[in-house]
Amino acid sequence: MSVVDPRQVLAASTEITSAALEGDDPDAVLPLVVRSAAALTEADLGLAMLTAEDGRLVVEASHGFGFDGDPVGSVLSARSAAARAARGGVPVVAADVTTDPRTAPFVPKSLRGYGPFAVAPFGTRERKIGALAVYRKRGAPPFEADTVDLLAAFAAQAGLAVVLAEGSTARQRVAVYQERERIARDLHDVIIQRLYATGVQLDLLGRRLGKQLDARESARLVEAVDQLDETIAEVRATVRALRRAEPGKAADRDLVDSVRAEVRIAGELLGFDPVLDVEGDPDDVPAALADHARAALREALSNVVRHSGAHSVAVALHREPDRLLLRVADDGCGIPRGVARRGLRHLEERAFAAGGKSEVTSSPRTGTTITWQVPL
Repeated sequence: MSVVDPRQVLAASTEITSAALEGDDPDAVLPLVVRSAAALTEADLGLAMLTAEDGRLVVEASHGFGFDGDPVGSVLSARSAAARAARGGVPVVAADVTTDPRTAPFVPKSLRGYGPFAVAPFGTRERKIGALAVYRKRGAPPFEADTVDLLAAFAAQAGLAVVLAEGSTARQRVAVYQERERIARDLHDVIIQRLYATGVQLDLLGRRLGKQLDARESARLVEAVDQLDETIAEVRATVRALRRAEPGKAADRDLVDSVRAEVRIAGELLGFDPVLDVEGDPDDVPAALADHARAALREALSNVVRHSGAHSVAVALHREPDRLLLRVADDGCGIPRGVARRGLRHLEERAFAAGGKSEVTSSPRTGTTITWQVPL
């Protein structure tokens, strides 16, 4: 096998880093990663495998095909050599993947035509994504130590690029999250109020002028007021759409579905799924209160994502006989000093407007709990 030119490794790493940081979806970089890994190691097949919650590895991208079809979607046991490499951070190499006792029991049917095998951990020490594996057809020379070292170094560099992309994407989504809420708030608190005030003034003007206006002028004034009312309704619909977690969904989504969507998005940004507890049936919660609750949850989760550094988050939505209660608790660092509390004030304002209240308890030792409740 030929010696790899270091410039090839640098070029491949640079291409992947650029693609990862410029793209909207870090997963879209994985095909480029496995194609580069296969080329650099002169392998016939490259697989990028991501670790699932149960420790198994799921093949998310491949370059080359198994003898019985595309291996993408294959799942490797948590006891496989690849899974052990992903967990332990140490590469594994075998002269024949189908006969080596460390690998043979876990080879999927689609990969049994391959022999030489090498796998390296994919990701960083702090953020272990999975494993990057390469294969050669049976009978080909095994992977040499230098090639395995190259694979390990490349997997670390490519993994770092994907981790950075995940962070970049998360920050972009938080920014979009905040911008949508800002636009919705401006539309609601500024534009709608001005339109309403203009409509009231026109209506008062029409009443004061009374019989001084002829029928045509009076009709035009009434029509202008009606158009303002219609515009206000349209702007309010836009505000509701902006404040929904997933635009394009049905406008009549119920409160529980909205809460689940908000929690799911927060989980994507945090890197883990918050625990959601729903009690009671909030289907009969008035639409105005439901909108307040959605916005309050979004603001609370946004604070968790941006400031907490939490490892666990619990969200509770309780529909009680006389109140609607929303609670978001995290085990993070508390609300840092100097952080603007504008978002928390918005929570209080929303609760107060609905006759309720919002309470925040926070400390570096216990994390932060936001309890938001309104009467029904």
